[in-house]
Amino acid sequence: MLLIAVALLACRDDAVRPTTTATAADSADQILEGMDFNMTTDGVRRTRVLADTAYVYELTQIARLKNVKVTFYDASGLERSTVTSDSGMYQTRDGSMEAWGNVVGTTPDGKRLQTEQLRYDARAHEISSTKPFVFTKPGQPGQHLEGNGFTSDPEFANVRARQPKAHQLPGQQDSLKGGGFLLPGQQ
Repeated sequence: MLLIAVALLACRDDAVRPTTTATAADSADQILEGMDFNMTTDGVRRTRVLADTAYVYELTQIARLKNVKVTFYDASGLERSTVTSDSGMYQTRDGSMEAWGNVVGTTPDGKRLQTEQLRYDARAHEISSTKPFVFTKPGQPGQHLEGNGFTSDPEFANVRARQPKAHQLPGQQDSLKGGGFLLPGQQ
């Protein structure tokens, strides 16, 4: 009997067990520092993605990015807009991207869009957000638009606001009559 009790005590496992275990899905397949990735169509660069760090997950075909800069080009290779953000995600399967944290989009002619989150749909060639945004367009008079979400082309040529708010800019008598944005139902 004493022998059985000693055997049972010897088999007892007092080791500390981890509460979770790491699997392949918990860690990146590749970690790239100073990533510079170009997407082309028929040999013409259409998008350039720069990131300080990229965590690439091959199974899901997703790359998580830190300190991101994305430049969009037109069909002839001319720069159309640039978007910067603190973080992002790039889907290698279809070229779609998301950006979040201090997202700023600019164009060579001075248009500027600011938001906290932005999504680029590569198939529709469209950017959008469901978060508040501010869009400004230089010119005489300057244009300013705010809202609680938007949809646009990457060149910011056609910004469509959800729940838009129009504001009069300093020095303007009436921003809507002076070339500003018309809200739905206004003429």
